[in-house]
Amino acid sequence: MFDYSEKVMNHFMNPRNVGELDNPDGVGRIGNPSCGDIMEFQIKVKDERIEDVKFKTFGCGAAIAVSSMVSEMAKGKTLDEAMNITNKMVAAELDGLPKNKLHCSNLGADALHKAIENYRKKQMGLPVEEETSDVHEHDHEEEKECRCPYCDMELQEESPFCKGCGANIKYCSNCGTPLPKDADKCPECGTKVESDN
Repeated sequence: MFDYSEKVMNHFMNPRNVGELDNPDGVGRIGNPSCGDIMEFQIKVKDERIEDVKFKTFGCGAAIAVSSMVSEMAKGKTLDEAMNITNKMVAAELDGLPKNKLHCSNLGADALHKAIENYRKKQMGLPVEEETSDVHEHDHEEEKECRCPYCDMELQEESPFCKGCGANIKYCSNCGTPLPKDADKCPECGTKVESDN
C-alpha cells in the first residue's frame, strides 16, 4: 500500500469540483498511455480570472486527489497565476506523493494549462484542435533513473540501502529523490529533511 498523506486521502475520498461545465470557455485533456491516467479540466473565465473549474479523471487514487487539488488551487486565480501552478506546488499542497505517483501532479498541472491555452486560442480566433479527444504522451520527470548519492549505482525502487556500496539511503518525502543519510535538505526540490534522531 502506498504511503499517502491525509490530504491525498481526503481529496481522493471527497474530490472537489468533479463534473462538467455547461459551455466551458476552455477544455484541456491530457493522459499517459503507459500509466493509464487521463485528466480533463474545464474552465469558466471572467475578467481573465478562473471563475469555475471542473474535472473528470480516469486513473488511480493519486490522480483523482491531484485533480481535485489542482482544481482548488486554480479556482479564483488569474489565468497567469494558474499557468504558474507547477507539479511541485501540487505535490507540496498534498503534503507529498509517493515517488512513483509524482507523474500525477505533472498531468494535473498540464491538463489545467492546456485548458487555459485552449481558452486563449479561442479568444485570439486561432484554430483549436479538438482538445476533448486528444490523449497526449507525457514525459514523466520522475522516470529518471534513481541513483545512489554515494556511488551512483542504480537503486531498486525505495530501497533503504544501495546494493553497490551498502550505504543507507533515505528519500525526499516531497519528490522522492534519494538522499544521503546526513542530508538536511533535498537538492532537487529544497524540501527540509526530517532528522532520523
